Amino acid sequence: KLPLTVEEIMNFGESNRELFIKSSTYSIIPITVTEMGLTISWIFSSDPKSISFSVVYQESEDTPLDQCKVLIPMTRCNSHKETIRGQVKVRNVGIYTLIFDNTFSRFISKRVFYHLAVERPVIYDGSDFP
Repeated sequence: KLPLTVEEIMNFGESNRELFIKSSTYSIIPITVTEMGLTISWIFSSDPKSISFSVVYQESEDTPLDQCKVLIPMTRCNSHKETIRGQVKVRNVGIYTLIFDNTFSRFISKRVFYHLAVERPVIYDGSDFP
């Protein structure tokens, strides 16, 4: 579990991070978001085989799991063959959790190489208009 804030992700730079996910386990990256309107983006690949991926929203750490909202259902990704890209728009403050699931694999551990980014919306105020 790697709890991250928006500021920490903005300081990621262009570097990739790596997760090691043992067989029959999963790894989560909770991102705490305190402002609406942001876009959280991700890019990932896995080695040596596929990984399952999901995104879940939780109002707060105290929210029971059965009240969490699944934004992207658990999907098996051929991320060992192609890079997976995606994003979610932040509609509510809270915790957005990326889940990398390897529970289907009984013997093979995986490495996931990922990059996260957060974008703030561009708000046009008309100040450059003559």
